[in-house]
Amino acid sequence: MTSEELMRRAVARAEENVRSGSGGPFAALVARNGVILGEGANEVTATNDPTAHAEIVAIRAACRTLGSFRLAGCEIYTTCEPCPMCLGAVYWARLDRLYFAADRADAEHAGFDDGFIYRELAAPPNARSLPMLRLLPEPARAVLELWRLTPEKVPY
Repeated sequence: MTSEELMRRAVARAEENVRSGSGGPFAALVARNGVILGEGANEVTATNDPTAHAEIVAIRAACRTLGSFRLAGCEIYTTCEPCPMCLGAVYWARLDRLYFAADRADAEHAGFDDGFIYRELAAPPNARSLPMLRLLPEPARAVLELWRLTPEKVPY
C-alpha cells in the first residue's frame, strides 16, 4: 500500500471508531514496506485505560506481530499529531518515520487539549501543577547500577 492508502485506512478506522461508539476519533497503524503490521483505534473509554491511545494500541500490535519491542524499519500512520505519551512511545519503539493527518490545533478545536501536557513537560518538576516529590533516590540508583553492570541484559 502507498502512504496515502495507509493514511486513508487509518482515517477510515478512526471514523468507524466514532460511528460505532467504541472510542475517540483517532486511529493509527504501523507498516513496513507498505504492509500493515499492527493497527488500532482509540480505546480509552471502551477499556477504561487512559493509555489506550490509537498509537499505543498499534505499536503493541506491531510488536506482537514482529515478536520484538523494536520497530526499526517501520513507519507509523496516525490520524492526529501524537500526544506527548504517544510521541514518546514512537521514539521508544524506534520507528523510522511518523506520518500524521490532523495536528494538535485541530485536536484542540475538537475538545482534546494536549497543550497543557506540553507546557507541563517544559516546566521543571517543582513548577508543575502535579506535585512531584522525590523519595529514596539512593536505593533506586543502586538498582540502576545493578542494571548497568548486568552483562546479559537486553538493552532498549
